[in-house]
Amino acid sequence: MFGYRVPAPDQAMLISGGRRGQGGAPFRVVTGHGKFVLPVFRKVRFLTLAMCEAEVEEKCVSRQGITLTVRSVIAFKVGNDTESIVNAGQRFLSDQEQMAVLTGRIFAGHLRSIIGSMTVEEIITERQKLATEVLDTSKAEMAKIGLIVDSLQIQSIDDGDTGYIDAMSAPHKAAIQRQAQIAQAQASQASAEAEQEAARNQAEYARQTAVVQAQYTAEVDRAQAEAAQAGPLAEAHAQREVLAARTELAQRAADLRQQQLVAEIVKPAEAEAERIRVVAMAEAERMKIQAEAAASHGRVALDRMLIDQLPQIVKEAAAGLSGANVNVLNGADGLSEIAAGLVGQGLTILDAVRRNMGTPGPQDEPKPKRQGGADDGAVEVR
Repeated sequence: MFGYRVPAPDQAMLISGGRRGQGGAPFRVVTGHGKFVLPVFRKVRFLTLAMCEAEVEEKCVSRQGITLTVRSVIAFKVGNDTESIVNAGQRFLSDQEQMAVLTGRIFAGHLRSIIGSMTVEEIITERQKLATEVLDTSKAEMAKIGLIVDSLQIQSIDDGDTGYIDAMSAPHKAAIQRQAQIAQAQASQASAEAEQEAARNQAEYARQTAVVQAQYTAEVDRAQAEAAQAGPLAEAHAQREVLAARTELAQRAADLRQQQLVAEIVKPAEAEAERIRVVAMAEAERMKIQAEAAASHGRVALDRMLIDQLPQIVKEAAAGLSGANVNVLNGADGLSEIAAGLVGQGLTILDAVRRNMGTPGPQDEPKPKRQGGADDGAVEVR
């Protein structure tokens, strides 16, 4: 909108040309919001509230008369309250860069004053104390011009060519060097002890390693020897088990073959032999019975045939006597004896035939003894 002005967050808007500001200030202060400003009748200026920096390099003389060059940095800004803004605006609004110049001069003066009351040793060793005293002494003066200091840093303190600071630091340097040498010696001793300990440890480690290696080698050799012995033993044991298994298998196969042979050959052969034996016995018995029957029938038939032929045999024998010169010594009895002799010869012939045929005759049976002498029925045939 035309005539409406708004300051930046790090700015203060100063409006002049109207009624006076707070406390009789020649302008009004606006921060954080906008304001309608009549053109031509009002004039607007802006004052920075941002952080500013001032560098100070000042030659100062210590209480011992030693000239020191002190370098420092001051961080400052315009205060946020209306009074500080008014004070700073009345002094630096037209040339705001002068704030850093003026601040540096103010601090330089206070720095020379405070360093003049201190020794170089205090300045060197109590640098923070120096910064605090400078801030405290410059605070009231800075507030009058509307500025506040956030920090003061002493960057360096140099004595030039006097060598005071170096001389002052020489004992410390010597002590530090001695401490450094002692520390170095201790470190060297510790290093040597560490090296010796490391050497001992290494030797012990080497010894233990050698022992372990020897034990390991011995164990390996023993294991290899056992393995070398166990190999043939295990192989022999395995072969023995294989042979035993093969023997058992062969025995089982033989038993099975034997059972198979018994079942296929022996049993059928025994059964066939038994059948043949039974058949042979039956046939023999049959033939025996037939032979006995034939023999019995033959004897009967032969006996009958011989009996039938006996008269013819006797007749033929008697015919042989018809031409013979026979003397009968005892009459009728002698003739009877001749007839009986002929019959006896026929019976003898019959017995001979029976013997040849395997049939027993009457002569095979015991004969009763005859009674009488040679004279009884004696016949002489010539």
